[in-house]
Amino acid sequence: MANQETVNGAGTISVDNALTYQDLNAMINLWGSDQKLQLEKDKLAVRKYFLEHVNQNTVFFHSLKERLGYLIENEYYEKDVLDQYKFEFIEKLEKLAYSKKFRFDAFMGAYKFYTGYALKTFDGTRYLERFEDRVVMVALTLARGDEDMAIHLVEEMISGRFQPATPTFLNCGKKQRGEFVSCFLLRLEDNMESISRGINSALQLSKRGGGVALSLTNIREYGAPIKKIEGQSSGIIPVMKLLEDSFSYANQLGARQGAGAVYLNAHHPDIMRFLDTKRENADEKIRIKTLSIGVVIPDITLQLAKNGEDMYLFSPYDVERVYGLPFSDISVTEKYNEMVDDPRIRKSKIKARELFERIAELQFESGYPYIMYEDTVNRDNPIQGRINMSNLCSEILQVNDPSYYNADLSYASIGKDISCNLGSMNIATTMDGPDFGASVETAIRALTAVSDMSDIQSVPSIADGNHKSHAIGLGQMNLHGYLAREHIHYGSEEGLDFTNIYFYTILYHALRASNKIAIERNSTFVGFKNSKYASGEFFDKYTDRAWAPKTAKVKELFEKSNIHIPTQDDWFELKKSVMTYGIYNQNLQAVPPTGSISYINNSTSSIHPIASRIEVRKEGKVGRVYYPAPFLSEETWDYYEDAYEVGPDKIIDTYAEATQHVDQGLSLTLFFKDTATTRDINRAQIYAWRKGIKTIYYIRIRQAALEGTEVENCVSCML
Repeated sequence: MANQETVNGAGTISVDNALTYQDLNAMINLWGSDQKLQLEKDKLAVRKYFLEHVNQNTVFFHSLKERLGYLIENEYYEKDVLDQYKFEFIEKLEKLAYSKKFRFDAFMGAYKFYTGYALKTFDGTRYLERFEDRVVMVALTLARGDEDMAIHLVEEMISGRFQPATPTFLNCGKKQRGEFVSCFLLRLEDNMESISRGINSALQLSKRGGGVALSLTNIREYGAPIKKIEGQSSGIIPVMKLLEDSFSYANQLGARQGAGAVYLNAHHPDIMRFLDTKRENADEKIRIKTLSIGVVIPDITLQLAKNGEDMYLFSPYDVERVYGLPFSDISVTEKYNEMVDDPRIRKSKIKARELFERIAELQFESGYPYIMYEDTVNRDNPIQGRINMSNLCSEILQVNDPSYYNADLSYASIGKDISCNLGSMNIATTMDGPDFGASVETAIRALTAVSDMSDIQSVPSIADGNHKSHAIGLGQMNLHGYLAREHIHYGSEEGLDFTNIYFYTILYHALRASNKIAIERNSTFVGFKNSKYASGEFFDKYTDRAWAPKTAKVKELFEKSNIHIPTQDDWFELKKSVMTYGIYNQNLQAVPPTGSISYINNSTSSIHPIASRIEVRKEGKVGRVYYPAPFLSEETWDYYEDAYEVGPDKIIDTYAEATQHVDQGLSLTLFFKDTATTRDINRAQIYAWRKGIKTIYYIRIRQAALEGTEVENCVSCML
């Protein structure tokens, strides 16, 4: 017998009681009898998930007072967070959150929230929070006693306009928690004190739940002298092994497990050994399984490859002795010919094209290495100092300084390492929102609060770097979802036009918000006076010419959303205020690869195209979970070309439009058809460099389906 269920106000849908929420969720990957999408089945799966699982396994409380009392007494919630507010206000905030009638648009969103974010009893069997409760706790934590701010945050999060990154959303207000911060970047110097400190720091930071990236560029190569005795150094591979084991151990220490990455300059003599650690058939002595790897590529390397020339690799040990600076603080492009001619610097050479071929081969096998275009990054950097590495997801681009250590590993001088707090805006809901500028400002203030609250004493260089820079990374997600909803193809003229104007407008409001905070607090980031913001140079490209939509469609979209596109006069005014009062945040934007927060927010991930119209994910005990692209319908079907169909060029073009308005990086994954060759990958890397792209994250090659395994009526099989 069928029973009747009302789903999200969508009327009544007949469904067999025997079908579980997993069955219903799987049905969206099958065409209906009329060859139509069965997206309503996913809504029903959400409903069933709540009726059969969530509601049955949620602890019941008679009142908010009883609930909060229980959670504080049993050390689930931080009492200090709640003590900043009167109980009446907390009650008012809860009512506000629940009045919005939030519903998960997709089963995957509900599943991700309840398996990954909702507070559970210590035995892991029952839930102590709903989505609204989590939002309220995050708002109360980040508002730090400011009632108006707490209300703004609830409004932005419950509407899906702003979503803090996983560490913040997961940990806020919880007694047993990790840090709120997403990412950490550490540089290692060429001495045992720095290496051992770096390993300890990686342990401490992973334990607290963040991803950690380390730069190995300064460590002397294999066979370099130790105490002037030739052929002594074992190079970077043993350091990578130590780090890999450290991260494996840190994952036993609780919190959200942080992953590790290491970066190396392309002109380091160990570069080929470094890359070979990711070969599928690599010798176990060198194979690195769990660390991600990234290569820092200067412009000169690409020029040498273009000309078919050899490239020289320089000993970091000698470079430091000659220049008095670590290798990572030298511009290889600038000093290349000088270093080639200097007999004091040991060098070897390889064919430049061979390096790029090797990189492409490995990317074919594993997706690694990540790439950072060193000179592009530094040309576009508005802050004094050098950027010589990125993070685990390749979007954090900040300057660093070395630390120096005493024999007992205490600090002789504390350098500047980087931490970054991320959060993302949902482009579709932000465009739909009542006040675009206010949404951006709330997001900037929320991320700044995370930075202000971060004080990681176990790694003083991180604590110091954060205290000086107040660096944040405001990201964006759901670009493809929004474009498809508005009947615009990803990578089309209109798609590129929208991306450009959207990010242009975001930048204006982000800078204005940071300037407002600087005025309120009478404080800027350390080093503001030497930045391109203080000199006014940063603003020239916005004051020298008008930026406006090139297509009628994009002009119409901004008018429909009642969003004012900043004019030259607006920029002149902002420039004057920033030069007078400064900005509070050293870095403002970074576009991360949004994962589970995109599902919760019913968004396409980051600003890249969807990997599939119906995404199939393997999820632990449940097995496969199916996720339809947001706003997918019969009408929008054709606008959801997947990333493999879109191809690398259009993805690069889209990212190039955004990059010009983002002070840090954008996590860029390139997708290739199964017919792609290593030459295609190299061609895309060169194209990305020419278009001003700063970093490349993963390379994905479509796996050719096994012929004869197609399932009749399966949406994925029929693509």
